[in-house]
Amino acid sequence: MQEPSPSVIKAWGRLIRAERTVVGRIEAELKSAGFPSLHWYDVLLELKRGPEGRLTPREIEEAVLFEQYNLSRLLDRMEGEGLVRRIPYPGDRRRQLVEITDAGRALQERMWSVYGAALNRFICAKLTDKEAGQLSTLLLKLILE
Repeated sequence: MQEPSPSVIKAWGRLIRAERTVVGRIEAELKSAGFPSLHWYDVLLELKRGPEGRLTPREIEEAVLFEQYNLSRLLDRMEGEGLVRRIPYPGDRRRQLVEITDAGRALQERMWSVYGAALNRFICAKLTDKEAGQLSTLLLKLILE
């Protein structure tokens, strides 16, 4: 087996540190504005994008970046806050859909005002649009198999 080159090791370390740094800063911005975490935003956004504002828990899990056991607890909390509701899956009572509520749509939009501004501050202010496109292309290479 060939050892990773120093450039690969450096790129890996910087990728992890960049993710932690930027996400941490965005989380801090959301918290200081009185909003919940990015996980809440991600779930609400994916539901909003889903057909009729609905997705199965599995579809949500595939769209966001955290484990299902965390998703179940998160959905419980979000349902308790009136942001989502669970409804029976048509034709299969064993399955369920998660549906975004009007309150969930409103929270996602309010969160975006802080989240979008944070993206501008922590990414757009540091990368040109061309550089952001290049970074996106390079990161896609790591995601695709």
